[in-house]
This record gives sequence, structure tokens and C-alpha cells, in this order.
Amino acid sequence: MPNHHHYGTHHFTAETITELLRDPTRAILPEAAKTRIRDCRARVDALAMGERAVYGINTGFGPLCDVQISPAQTGLLQRNLLMSHAVGVGTPIDRELSRLMLICKVHALARGHSGVRLALVERLLYFLENDLIPVVPSQGSVGASGDLAPLAHLFLPLIGEGEFWTDRGIRPAAEVLAPHELPPFDLHAKEGLALINGTQFILAHALLGLDRMRYLLDLADLIGAMSLEGFQGNVAPFDARLHELRPFDGTKQVAARLRALLAGSENLASQQFPRVQDPYSLRCMPQVHGASRNAFLHLEQLTEIELNSVTDNPIVVSETEAISGGNFHGQPLALALDYATLAAAELGNISDRRSYLLLDGKYGLPRLLTPNPGLNSGLLIVQYTSAALVTENKTLCFPASADSVPTSMGQEDHVSMGSISGRKFLMVLDNLERILAIELLCAAQAIEFRRPNRCAPRIEENWAILRARVPKLADDRMLKPDIDAAVKLVQQRVFSCR
Repeated sequence: MPNHHHYGTHHFTAETITELLRDPTRAILPEAAKTRIRDCRARVDALAMGERAVYGINTGFGPLCDVQISPAQTGLLQRNLLMSHAVGVGTPIDRELSRLMLICKVHALARGHSGVRLALVERLLYFLENDLIPVVPSQGSVGASGDLAPLAHLFLPLIGEGEFWTDRGIRPAAEVLAPHELPPFDLHAKEGLALINGTQFILAHALLGLDRMRYLLDLADLIGAMSLEGFQGNVAPFDARLHELRPFDGTKQVAARLRALLAGSENLASQQFPRVQDPYSLRCMPQVHGASRNAFLHLEQLTEIELNSVTDNPIVVSETEAISGGNFHGQPLALALDYATLAAAELGNISDRRSYLLLDGKYGLPRLLTPNPGLNSGLLIVQYTSAALVTENKTLCFPASADSVPTSMGQEDHVSMGSISGRKFLMVLDNLERILAIELLCAAQAIEFRRPNRCAPRIEENWAILRARVPKLADDRMLKPDIDAAVKLVQQRVFSCR
């Protein structure tokens, strides 16, 4: 039996989340977490019965925080909270993102500072372990009182409302829960607020984006190296001595990877008159790809902190005190997500420049990478598609976190818009996959014109993976199937990038 991760007591990482997405049963709720949850709940019950106003426990919410609620009304207050805040619109987020949100929320609640009952956490674990994944609209969060609307939708099924994903499509929660004999959950004081306050929508987008970007960073190095082979470029700019004199972590890592990917290349060694300088899109790969890696590492660091944090409100900090603060504010991730979005877009920007360079007909390559330009257009128009995707990414690089629209009658007068940052991050990564796939087609075609030269073993290995699905372009043919096949290979992560 593999070791289990422990909700609430273990430190989770991005790798933990990847494991739990594959198998939710790899995490359990340990006795230590159960004890913390029970103890915290007892404190909330005492606060709810007291005469002192404690935000969200015996008061209204947001601008109604000065309205005290009687103990008899606290349960109805929590149910009303979920119902009134479920105002999301737009296409639902992917099922995987909803599952991520659930995992992250369970881990946060299990820390024992949110005041929910153990039975509530166990119901959420039942959802995860039985693939009961709620439907969450993609739009409606401003990312600062937590992701209120998305989280309200995520937890509507607890009270028998909302919808689930099923093999038959989206179905009403009550219909899906009936065979499980799960009655609607009767929320008590603080529980509704603990559920909808938090950054789990933003966090889920960051986690999924990091997992995708990690591979695409490696793939960009690989495809860039393939383009350099096709161009018969110069490897001197990747010399370790150069990068020790400007020792950014990302730059050094990319330079080392390029040296390893290009090691043993007969094609590059065959140059009789090596060029002193290549264009920047080849020569400056360590600096440009490396800068994007630095942004990735920054987001990864902050996301791991957030993953192991308590981000609802108020937070119970002692036997007699619950502090109403701002741990739900999404700004720490919003800024980093916007930074990572720009970094991902730049990977696509420089990739498109390499595709264009390979089509230019220099240094022994035919124009448009076709043996008969004029009669044939070769790969001319695939670069148009790349250019369109690059420009679309540029429009997505406006930082959502630079904006703030006051909400909640001025109580929430500065918001992060981090939910939009997260959504744009994934959109840019979608486009980046396609841009890199197009460069891959161009690089593989350029290598055809260097035969019988052999490229570096790692390059040949990955060139063969593509050629098993996409044949050499001789005369013009319809290229959309080639692009689609290359994109699918990228999405399936079949290339050996490490």
C-alpha cells in the first residue's frame, strides 16, 4: 500500500496535487486533523452562543457585518449565503479544475482554523472519493472576498442544490445524490462562510497552469534546439562560462539543457564556416526561456504557500478569538499569475520568430522549407497561424491584477481580479501549445534538408516521434491535419524533453 498524504497536517506540493488528481484515495484525513477540526468547531459553537458580535458567526456578511443574528437563525443564514452567492455565469470550468478546488478546500479546512464540523469535511471527502464533482461557472469572481461565486457553486450540492458532472453530462445534484442516499447537509454557524471564503478557484488555476507550463518550458527548449539543428546554428552562446557571469537560475538551467540536448550533433559539427552570430531567437534562448523559467519558479513558490494556507474568514486562532482579516484576498497569486502569463506568452513569441527564421531561405535552407517554392507554398501559411496566436496572447497579457472594481457597497473596495488572471493564464498556455507545435513542424522540416547529416541523439529521437505521425512535406498538401497531429502530441506529452 503506498504512503498516504494527510489532509491538514502534511505539507502539500504540486506533485501531491498531481497524485491526488489521479487517485483521490491517496490522501486521508488523519486523527490529528480530526481532533483539530472538532476542537475548532467547539470554539465556534461557544462564540455563536455568546453575546459578543463575531463576524460571520453571529453577524451578517460584508456590508451587513453590523447586523447581529440570533443563534436560532444561524443555520438559515449559512444556507442563504450559499444560495445568494451562487451567481456565476459563463462556460463551466473543466471538471479537473473543480476537482482541484475540492482537494484544496478540504486541505485548508482540515487545518482546523475554519470552524466547520468534521461531518462536513467527511462529506466533501466522500464527493472526491466517489467522483462527485460539482459544476462551477467560469465567471463571477473578483478574487478578493475569496472566490465567492465559484465556491458557492462548488458547494451547492452539499445542500442538495446545484449540479454535478456525470458520464451523461451535467445533471442536477439532487438526482445524482439520490442513489448515494445523501440527504442535504444542514449547515451550522460559520460553515457556509468557511466554504465560500477562500482562494481555491484562483489556486486551482495556478496549480493546473504550473503543471502544464512546467512541460511546455522543457518542450520549448527541445523544439528550440531542433530549430537550431535545422538552421545549423552556433552552440557557443550556451557555454557555461558565459552564464556564470550573469547567473540567473533560469538562464543557467536553459543553457545547460541546450548543451545536453545538442550534445553529439554531427550536423552542427559539419559546418565548415561556423557563423559568429545567429539571430536572437536562437542565440538568446537561455536568456528568454530562462526569464520565463524564473517567472514560473516564482509562481510555483507562492502557489505552494497558498496551497498550505488558511484563506477563509474569520479565522479561529484561539479558544476565545476569531480574527476577521483578509487572508481571502487573491493579490499574492494574482500578481504572480499575471507575471507567469506574460512569461508563457513570451515563449510563444520567440518560438514564432524561430519558425519565421526557418522559412526565410538562409544558409542552405530553401525558402518556405519546400524544394520547389513558387509552385508550392510549403510551410508559409502555418506561420500565419502562429502569428495570429502570438498576437492573441499579447491581448491576454494585460494584467487583470492591475484593475480593481469596488464591490459589496464599498466594503470590498479593493479586489484582486486574480480569478481572471488564472483564467487568462490557461488560455495563453492553450495557444502556446499550438505555437510550439507549429515550430516543431518547421524545425522537423528544416532538418530534412540537412540530411544525410545526423543531429544530436536527443534531437533525432524526438524528430522520429513527430515523423511517426506527420510525414515530410514534399508537395503542398492540406496542413491542418499535420498541425492537429503535432498539437495532440504536445498535449499528450510524448516528447522526451528531459
